Amino acid sequence: MIHYQLRCPSDHSFDGWFKDSLAFEQQAAEGLLSCPHCGDHGVTRAMMAPALARPRAEIVTPSVPAPAAAKAAHMPKLPDEVRAALQRLRTEIEKNCDYVGGAFAEEARRIHRGERVARPIYGEASGEDAEQLAEEGIEVARIPWVPRADG
Repeated sequence: MIHYQLRCPSDHSFDGWFKDSLAFEQQAAEGLLSCPHCGDHGVTRAMMAPALARPRAEIVTPSVPAPAAAKAAHMPKLPDEVRAALQRLRTEIEKNCDYVGGAFAEEARRIHRGERVARPIYGEASGEDAEQLAEEGIEVARIPWVPRADG
């Protein structure tokens, strides 16, 4: 999944999530995107700073959940509707993307270089890895990983 900061001709700013950059381009070309503020279909990507991951030691992975006390110490309580939205996002990512674990940075590079079939992936990367990927022109996004709704 790729996160973009989007903008309309009226200078309204909003977020968008896409399977990949091609999905954004196709939806924009077909006029399927619209500004949630004014309804304008002239949506473009805004300039964004790269999303950087926290150091590997702070990452809570899907396969190794942190103890409840550790989560409470690092994450303020999310509003229910935000938590529900993140749980739905997690479900979609797990359903539509391949989990590559700690090999995320190298797998992203292989896909970018055409050494692997292009597909959506997710996993873990250090802040340094995420920064290097951004410098190489490989778009990544950090997504808060909340516990599953059913778990």
